[in-house]
Amino acid sequence: MNRVTKFLLLSSVIIGGFISPTFGQPAKDAWVMRFDGDWNTAGGMPEKAMLISLQGLANRDEARLYIIHPHDFQWEITEPLYDFYKRKHGIRFKEIESADQALSLFKRYAKGYVVWDTTIGTTSNVAFTIAGLEDAIVVTEDQIPLVEKHGLKPIDDLRGRYTGQTHTEIYADAIERYWDLCNRDKIMLMGGHRGRTMQPAMADWGIREKMFFHELSADPEEADEVALNRKLLEDLNVGATIFGWHPYGKDTEEQSTMLLSSYGHKMEGLHNLPNLSYNDHFEFTEGFKFTNNHHVDLDEKLVSEKKVYISFVQSDSIGIGVWTKPGRGKLPFAWQVTMNWTKFSPAALEYFHESATPNDYFIGGLSGPGYMYPNNIPKDRFPILMNEAKELMAILDEHVMEIMDNSVADGNVGTVDLWEETIDAYYEAFPDVIGFINGYGPARTWDLRDNRPMMSYDYYIDPKRPREEVTADLNELIALNSNLPYFLLVHVRESNDVNSLVTVVENLEGPVEVVPLDRFLKYAAGNKTYKTRYRQPDDPVHFKGYEF
Repeated sequence: MNRVTKFLLLSSVIIGGFISPTFGQPAKDAWVMRFDGDWNTAGGMPEKAMLISLQGLANRDEARLYIIHPHDFQWEITEPLYDFYKRKHGIRFKEIESADQALSLFKRYAKGYVVWDTTIGTTSNVAFTIAGLEDAIVVTEDQIPLVEKHGLKPIDDLRGRYTGQTHTEIYADAIERYWDLCNRDKIMLMGGHRGRTMQPAMADWGIREKMFFHELSADPEEADEVALNRKLLEDLNVGATIFGWHPYGKDTEEQSTMLLSSYGHKMEGLHNLPNLSYNDHFEFTEGFKFTNNHHVDLDEKLVSEKKVYISFVQSDSIGIGVWTKPGRGKLPFAWQVTMNWTKFSPAALEYFHESATPNDYFIGGLSGPGYMYPNNIPKDRFPILMNEAKELMAILDEHVMEIMDNSVADGNVGTVDLWEETIDAYYEAFPDVIGFINGYGPARTWDLRDNRPMMSYDYYIDPKRPREEVTADLNELIALNSNLPYFLLVHVRESNDVNSLVTVVENLEGPVEVVPLDRFLKYAAGNKTYKTRYRQPDDPVHFKGYEF
């Protein structure tokens, strides 16, 4: 039974209301390494890049090597997930203390090594591409004696090949040499940190899956790079997934997401998301079934009171937020789940659901079966993508879809609203959800159809904003919106701690109730004190984007 068949069977079993069968792996031995936080290109990054490339090869056909990162690493749950594997999957991990020991254990999975040029950081991506295609590990000049001690032979050497060349020239050459051999369903946008610090923690996955690695810009002013970027996006198979993240300092999240959305592709964004080459080998454990913490029935109707209803949502991926930090569970919180993890990281989703409190409520997003901007998805691709999202939401027992479109915004400045035809398409695609939410910063898209509201954020909590100022802002919004009930939807940036929000809530003025998101939407459906509104042609645009 292949993975797709198992996935569809799992979907049908859960949708039918039964417990899923066992697809998990039996107890076995594996190895674990602990990384420190040094990702400096003149420090610890080269060794980490070598080990991550070795991880991708070692995990190609079996889950052998797992990496634990420090607690302050952006993807914060590597240690809790390590404990989960031991406890729920019976994995017996053995500690690896050094790169030398790792090479002794796993050198048999490599056919050789490829040298990247440390004076040209871009060549690391070319080396990662070669590593996946040639079963090579990625090394610097200084690491050659170590790997040759273990019997590995040179496969390619990028030192000097690209001296004096631009990113466009380097990637044009790499495309000419390697693109035809690479995966067409997945591609690695290995951007994020660049320069003195690089964090290619997701490279193991790209190497395992033989992806093409790049950091081409999506900024229209970088026309030559955009042309190559477009070529790659055009050559990908329909419904492909872009892994990684846009390159900091070259373009913006908005430009990158808008470009890939225009081709109907999906983004799974985090360049330093670790261990996917390991996580992908596991399925859900025996008897596991997603059961969300619902507070209302799908067809239930609630009567609102003359008060302010507040609901908090965190939508920047659970694993880079405050899930493991003190305070979670003290307030009703909605968490946007990266739904595609059901396909390539089931254990992470099972861990989140297992450790959820009654106040933790999961919702679908972001905009579909991956991060994308719906105003720019091709019309013929939209129903297909949203049908995929609907199937994933059914598996995850989710009844709310979160939408974000910053295609004509820059951060929180500009218009983040949805065209009426986009809203029409969402209502048609998701007939069974209890409602939709929209935005990142404050937005102005509202609707109500068939007792299913479309609500936008009214406030965004920056983690750097002092709590007394957040309190004052919310009190001002409450004072300005005196026509009660007022439905105040609040987006919580991922690094805000829940304890501080408890203090904010305690200092709000007037009749205020913090409610779970599903109850919030039911209250909003029962008393429409908001005005129907969609994106308008004269809405302000604050974005250096594209014309399609």
